[in-house]
Amino acid sequence: MGVDSAPAPVPADTGGGTVTTAVPARLDRLPWSRWHWMIVIGLGTVWILDGLEVTIVGNVAGRIAEEGSGLAITSAQVTGIAAALYVAGACLGALFFGWLTDRFGRRKLFMITLAVYLGATAMTALSFESWWFFLFRFLTGFGIGGEYAAINSAIDELIPSLYRGRVDLIINGSYWLGAIGGALLSIVMLDTDIFPKDLGWRLSFALGVVLGLVILLVRRHVPESPRWQFIHGRGEAAEELVSSVEREIEQEKGQKLPPPAGEITIHQRKSIGFGMIARTVFARYPRRAVLSLSLFIGQAFLYNAITFGFGAILTTFFDVPTGNTGYYFAVIAAGNFVGPLLLGKLFDTVGRRIMISSTYVLSGLLLFVTAWLFDRGSLTATTLTACWCVVLFFASTGASSAYLTVSEIFPMETRAMAIAFFYALGTAAGGISGPLVFAELTESGIVGDTVLAFQIGAGLMVAAGLVAAFLAVDAERRSLEDIAEPLSVAK
Repeated sequence: MGVDSAPAPVPADTGGGTVTTAVPARLDRLPWSRWHWMIVIGLGTVWILDGLEVTIVGNVAGRIAEEGSGLAITSAQVTGIAAALYVAGACLGALFFGWLTDRFGRRKLFMITLAVYLGATAMTALSFESWWFFLFRFLTGFGIGGEYAAINSAIDELIPSLYRGRVDLIINGSYWLGAIGGALLSIVMLDTDIFPKDLGWRLSFALGVVLGLVILLVRRHVPESPRWQFIHGRGEAAEELVSSVEREIEQEKGQKLPPPAGEITIHQRKSIGFGMIARTVFARYPRRAVLSLSLFIGQAFLYNAITFGFGAILTTFFDVPTGNTGYYFAVIAAGNFVGPLLLGKLFDTVGRRIMISSTYVLSGLLLFVTAWLFDRGSLTATTLTACWCVVLFFASTGASSAYLTVSEIFPMETRAMAIAFFYALGTAAGGISGPLVFAELTESGIVGDTVLAFQIGAGLMVAAGLVAAFLAVDAERRSLEDIAEPLSVAK
């Protein structure tokens, strides 16, 4: 079953009976259908919101800091303190909502977390003092962090094993569609010929709320995870849901589905404690724990540190006007999205180990080259953007695979909490310290300081890639229950 060490015993207090079900095999043998597209659109589009959020903040930082913006705040505070609070909120939100997701279900929580995000973003648009802006950036992150845990677990449990890798990567990579939108939107919103200084940046956040409301309407139709249902004493509901999906797909395809590959017998339970989660993750799967932490730290520092300050680099070192940084960011955002889109299928065919390690190492090495060219003064705003576009083509694919990895290599009962834990720990290490350090380095205006930030991000990506080369799990085209046996399985 791919266990690092001796299997953990099934807890005595399961809180339910024993059930034998073919639900996992029935879900994995489904062909791609309109129902799966509904899942992807309803759940995956939240990453577009996240990309929109982070990019808008990065690009409007200079404008908010200008006199007449209606907010007394500096650019370094926006890209440093506010960014760090956003990430801190995401870490805490992931842990809090991740625990609730494993306890009360995926569907309830991915509705609640989106509502938290929408409310906090709306309040950000109404900021009148720096403390208000900081508070609601924290709460926006709190909602987004919860989304990571609830949605990644739901997606992997609903998508067939044949497509799970590419779908998960493309969905996580869709963050950069939002980044493109945020970059281009900021160009319009920062144009003082169209909107006053104190209004354009506020409308940028308000439009994020509108997009979120549209996603909320679509998400109402996304069902609960049948895998979560049959373990938590709702076996009949799981069977009924899967049967209705099978009938819908058979009608769509015009043919009968093949029989499922097998069944699984589990002891139903209502919840699982933090102690069992910790023992499972660190005692039963220590190698996987090291892998997960390495991947998240590497990508968190690179992205939360570098991309939060990309606009500041352009304005500080290349005298790019604050109103024009969106054009450059749209280009690197496109590279970020195209990477998972083109390389995602290889994670299901070539395999997880080769693709995860190669994307991490290659992006790190290319970033070292970019840092060297930047240090020599060989780059312009355009060529730096081109270099970043290439680096992030691979880095984005690798970063997306971190979420895929954690969401599929731990047992069903711990999935959302495992995602939350490694996201929070890795992001706290690289995502909170990253923006604070990087804002300080770029604000200094010293080339060597920015080069150092590039090199740190590059080094961590290479290191994570080397860890993956040795510890990555060959999870391609395998059932989640085969990759990590449920804790509640009946022996």
